[in-house]
Amino acid sequence: MKIKKDDEVLVISGKDRGKKGKVHRVMPDKGKVIVAGVNVTKRHMKPRGTARQAGIVEREGPLDISNVALLCDKCGKPTRVGYVLLTDGTKARTCRRCGEVISE
Repeated sequence: MKIKKDDEVLVISGKDRGKKGKVHRVMPDKGKVIVAGVNVTKRHMKPRGTARQAGIVEREGPLDISNVALLCDKCGKPTRVGYVLLTDGTKARTCRRCGEVISE
């Protein structure tokens, strides 16, 4: 997967189009990501002992990975991800717009 945890992404389709957020969780087997403050749903929760209080809880739902685009650190625009081999032999992600290495 080209998007990883703690990446800054932009939602490019759906009801939350245009929102930016940080990736909290990546689910590669399902092809989904959970982004902070995006796709918020309300759930009615039962109490579970003293650990959880009953009531309506807001949670972020998963988004399909095709509905988000990585934001470049340097140019600040949504971009596709490319890969390049560095001189020390490691593989790094790069911005397809400006060619800058994306921080890991």
